[in-house]
Amino acid sequence: MSKQVVLDENGHRKFGMRDCLAYAAGDLGCNMSFALKSTMSIFWTQFMGMDLWYALLLIVVQVWDAINDPLIGSIIDADNRTYKRNKFLTYIWAGSIGLIVGGACCFLPFPAAPVWAKMIIFIAGYVVWDAFYTVANVPYGSLLSLISNDVKDRASLSAWRSVGSIFGNMLPMVILPFIIYDGDNNLIGERVFIAALIMGALGFICFQFMIRNTDIRVEQNVTLNEEQPKFNVFEAIGNFMKNRAAIGATIAAMGMFIGMQGAATAVTVIFQSYFKNVQISGVVQLFAMIPIVVFTPLARNMVAKFGKKELATFGSICSIVAGLALFITFPENTGLDLIIYIICQLIFSLGLGIYSTVSWAMMGDAIDYNEWKTGKREEGTVYSLHSFFRKLAQGVGPALVLVIMVALGYVGENEGNQVWEVAVRMRYLVAGTYLFSAVLQFIGLGVVYNLDKKTLTEMNTALGRE
Repeated sequence: MSKQVVLDENGHRKFGMRDCLAYAAGDLGCNMSFALKSTMSIFWTQFMGMDLWYALLLIVVQVWDAINDPLIGSIIDADNRTYKRNKFLTYIWAGSIGLIVGGACCFLPFPAAPVWAKMIIFIAGYVVWDAFYTVANVPYGSLLSLISNDVKDRASLSAWRSVGSIFGNMLPMVILPFIIYDGDNNLIGERVFIAALIMGALGFICFQFMIRNTDIRVEQNVTLNEEQPKFNVFEAIGNFMKNRAAIGATIAAMGMFIGMQGAATAVTVIFQSYFKNVQISGVVQLFAMIPIVVFTPLARNMVAKFGKKELATFGSICSIVAGLALFITFPENTGLDLIIYIICQLIFSLGLGIYSTVSWAMMGDAIDYNEWKTGKREEGTVYSLHSFFRKLAQGVGPALVLVIMVALGYVGENEGNQVWEVAVRMRYLVAGTYLFSAVLQFIGLGVVYNLDKKTLTEMNTALGRE
């Protein structure tokens, strides 16, 4: 006998662990593709030999991002067709198909090709990957505000999304260094391409699990105004720019990704040439995730007690402390220095974990804030613009850090054999990048984001969700 499904007062399946696991699987699927982006700089500088050319190309492809994200978000918002399951889930399904091969397009291994050919390979590969990633990721992020209205449910979804992100990063973070680097700490580029194909297939499986187990409980076309004017993309973008909650959450997210993605290449280099063991880099970063894993189950109750803004701001302060402490080094004793590095990573991860477990719930609240102030939800546009600025940080951040690395003496052709003085400079560059990241998070969360616990209650009451 099959187990009877418990329904809520509106006839939907009652919110529970099935929803949390499904939503976590969605971010696991995204990160099966996205996690390899941290390897992209090493692949294109050390294996493909591009160095500063790669930094320039990263900035160029952000022009595509500028068109891609808001365009797809507005298309989703303006799409009023009726789908068998749900329009958001339909777009996610389409994007997941492309991501099977999309990520691998960024790692086509042709190191002997001329520079102009490498530039075409990178731009074409990135455009293909980014298009499919956006088609899947923008509606996925918008789903959180549609699965449940309850603030605790949204906190749980946000926390479980972080769990999905953690596991999505764990696989490439821990396993790949043992596969794609040789005994001399040099990258084997052909293996990265194969790994990207495998991860794309795993991501597709995760997305299918999410699609089959997601229940939409919130009316998508709710407005506070009686009239529903035709969708206007420019008006929607203008509403986003006036949405203080969305701007604050976006600034914080940009800070987070500048820290995570901007420092990624320099982190790899310090494990190659400073600690002289790149294969343990994934294990060290995995160890640093312990605070995130510990905090995630507590997020729901702590949000109810303290509030999302309040918790996330405290997290950013923890990260600032860790960023400052990372400047403490003992280069003559890399064993002791590694211990200090790991401790600082733990503290930084604690702050990042507190923020990351509530970050998506904060964006869900920002979408509600848009409805509260304008009468229009515009999930796709709000989230796609948020996603665009995140991607801007993910692209421009690593590009600028790479330029600084080259200025400090980094030579991609030296691979895992950078001179000691350069390795030490990379160590301080990582500390500086993390500190800048944490300060930007604090500004976005503590200064700009305006939905504290009291204001959030007022908004939910006005929207009839309390």
